[in-house]
Amino acid sequence: MANVMGVDIGGTKIRLGIIDAEGNILYDEKIPTQFPLYPYLEENVLRILAEFPDAEAIGIGTHGFVDPKEGRIIFSTEALRGWTGTKVKAQLEAASGKRVEVENDANCAALAEAKFGAAKGLERVVCLTLGTGLGGGIIWDGKLLSGGPNGGAAELGHLTLYPRGADCACGRKGCYEQYVSGTGIQRRIHEAGLEMTPLEMFQSAATDEQSNQLLEAFTYDLGIVISSLQAAFDMEMLVIGGGVSESAEYWWPQLIRQLEPLLLNPLDIQTAKFGNDAGILGAALLVLKGK
Repeated sequence: MANVMGVDIGGTKIRLGIIDAEGNILYDEKIPTQFPLYPYLEENVLRILAEFPDAEAIGIGTHGFVDPKEGRIIFSTEALRGWTGTKVKAQLEAASGKRVEVENDANCAALAEAKFGAAKGLERVVCLTLGTGLGGGIIWDGKLLSGGPNGGAAELGHLTLYPRGADCACGRKGCYEQYVSGTGIQRRIHEAGLEMTPLEMFQSAATDEQSNQLLEAFTYDLGIVISSLQAAFDMEMLVIGGGVSESAEYWWPQLIRQLEPLLLNPLDIQTAKFGNDAGILGAALLVLKGK
């Protein structure tokens, strides 16, 4: 089949690419996120389509709550200001004359890992994206579990870990996101009176007791998150991606040690194969035939 366009929209940059049916990225471009977002997106999509007119369709992964049927942004934080309510699918289909599908970015990452990546060939997979926040994606019987009346299915980052815990951007307290995301780890470092990045904390844990305590608290909480998700979904594999996963060499043994007594059954846990490519590949998979 012909190629498709994949677009990954984040708070600081937008990545646009042309991808073939085997998941090869034939063209790749990053541009800074600018506002108002929709006209800027349309302008750049049409510019690239002019160079690759054979691209059959456009898949878009974006931060926020998405109605995938209508391709509309139900809610987005100030990271993508003015994005809430945008009818991306209808507007971009009218402008481009091509089929457009829109999904949450963490769902796109899960789709990429299940189709081409760490969980290739598996039917039930949970993906966690540990970045600035905590994204979640679920593959259920080979298909993406998404949507819902509020576009909030698989918002795993907003399950409650500690009732009456740390304030979350969603307006509630104690969400998973506030303990195992990069932002959550940084908050705990600051509360401990330390001045270092999460990576520096992980690296110094072997020789510094305070850093080690923070690492142990992070891996224990992540273990609770994983075991709770296993109880809900009984997945074949859990895949961990996002920026925090890039430092997994420093905390993976502690996670496995803390996780073992928490699991109901043995579970295969892997780091994501595609890293930063997962978003754009998953967006493309929204529109690749035979996905």
